[in-house]
Amino acid sequence: MGKAALRWRIGQHEDAEALREHPAIREAARMLREGKLVAFPTETVYGLGADARSEEAVSRIFTAKGRPGDNPLIVHIGHVSRLQDLVAELPTKGELLVRRFWPGPLTLVLPHKGTVAPKVTAGLDTVGVRMPSHPVALALLQESGLPVAAPSANRSGRPSPTEADHVWEDLGGEIDGLLDAGPTGVGLESTVVDVTGSVPLLLRPGGVTLEELRETVGEVRVDPALEGDAHPPRSPGMKYRHYAPKGEMWLVEGSGEALVHRIRELADHARKAGRRVGILTTEENRFRYKADRVVACGRRAEPESVARDLYRALREMDRAGVDYILAETFPAEGLFRSVMNRLYKAAGGRVFRADDQCPKGSSS
Repeated sequence: MGKAALRWRIGQHEDAEALREHPAIREAARMLREGKLVAFPTETVYGLGADARSEEAVSRIFTAKGRPGDNPLIVHIGHVSRLQDLVAELPTKGELLVRRFWPGPLTLVLPHKGTVAPKVTAGLDTVGVRMPSHPVALALLQESGLPVAAPSANRSGRPSPTEADHVWEDLGGEIDGLLDAGPTGVGLESTVVDVTGSVPLLLRPGGVTLEELRETVGEVRVDPALEGDAHPPRSPGMKYRHYAPKGEMWLVEGSGEALVHRIRELADHARKAGRRVGILTTEENRFRYKADRVVACGRRAEPESVARDLYRALREMDRAGVDYILAETFPAEGLFRSVMNRLYKAAGGRVFRADDQCPKGSSS
């Protein structure tokens, strides 16, 4: 540790099986088997991987990220058959979800067998497992032959990495290897669903929407902890402030012209108070604002583009050196439900509502 990781640029590939022969995949798999840390792309974000069975290797994840010890990790597998090594049972509704969404951006919380390191589960009797669809991730998992614990490959609390440069910026001196395959596709972490009860429970919205879950298994409840803290957290992203830029960030509720007008007012107020202001918007409105930095995050008419660009946009705010950020909001449905979950976490719950005169707690 303390020196830059090996970085392998392997480009875009579609065939996981063929990728297993790539020298970088073989070397990265060897590192994982030796207890080292390797960052790799998934279809959601870049993950920071370690052998999920090794307490020592998993401990290095927490150290590298500065991650709280009561925040559980997700275990990644390269084939559905590996589930039997990790979990005590796969309920019928879990099986239905696996059939539809694996490989893909869905994590299932299931009762574990005790075969993973205790730090992976943070003392819980369940473990989150998923099978990613990114060919580089699948090739690495299959070649290593390991269940791999892999949270997002960033400093804890920071915006998740959707490009290899983001990983390098945050963790280049703390990890052993980085597989660079370009930008990720989904841009938000996986959806997490607890299927241990009679009714599946959504713990974290992500790349699979609540509507898609309900189409597959019928009733799905939403954990009330999504609106606040969970003690202890049952899924990554539930308890702590996450995805946060360095500047003070506020969400601005509203729609249409009223939303644009309110953000303009707030930006003018903050700039007059000496703040360096950033505005997080979409392509539809990017030329309607004046601020020290205006960053478009996809198109409002294309929720997938907003999800894909969100973390890149937050990191761009940091590079611009803004200390006060105003962000447009979206209707909490479909993929925008996941986007709003991340924005709410990034802002630490700070929301400016239409009937507020000035955001309480703001130093502007």
